[in-house]
Amino acid sequence: MHTRHRMRILGLTGSIGMGKSVAANTFRRLGIPVHDADAAVHRLTAPNGRAIPAIAKAFPGTVKDGVLDRKALGSKVFADKRELGRLERILHPMVRDAQRQFLAANSRKRLVVLDIPLLFEKRNERRCHAVMVVTTSRAIQRQRVLRRPGMTPQKFADILKNQMPDAEKRRRADFVVPTGIGFRSTLRAALRIAKHLSHGRWPRRRHAGNRARHGNHGT
Repeated sequence: MHTRHRMRILGLTGSIGMGKSVAANTFRRLGIPVHDADAAVHRLTAPNGRAIPAIAKAFPGTVKDGVLDRKALGSKVFADKRELGRLERILHPMVRDAQRQFLAANSRKRLVVLDIPLLFEKRNERRCHAVMVVTTSRAIQRQRVLRRPGMTPQKFADILKNQMPDAEKRRRADFVVPTGIGFRSTLRAALRIAKHLSHGRWPRRRHAGNRARHGNHGT
């Protein structure tokens, strides 16, 4: 991965509904560039997006006139790991291309953030110098997720099956930030982490199975 001019990469992750978007927006407010993998996927799957032809071929009936029927696609992949894997093989290389372009465009920055929902699941922590995990209680997580349009308890359960448990993500993280106690708390934690890393105090990357012991701000 291209990291000229002392650029360092912070991976940002967390299970669905844990507050990752709030944390990402906090870093943006601090002037730190953030690449949002979910936003990249939405661009790729927008009407006539780059991924649309491949999705139409792999999942017949989910695309009409260049427009993806997200509900139809979701019904095919959320409860079927094989089908989900087919979709990921289409999207993930394209998302990585977008990430490379982002890193090249920001190569003179000292700190950038890669916001990746399945960071540990897809071993993307190896591409980062440190990882921050956002977390909240299971009750708040469930409340947040079920408020989303089109979300159901079954869909929520299917999504969780494809995500590493929150406790394991926290165990592997370099920094853990709770998001259920107010925006100002998240802002302060992000600011502390940004200052910590911008001054060159980076944790030594460990084997994925080792417990993180560095700078668990906000916990």
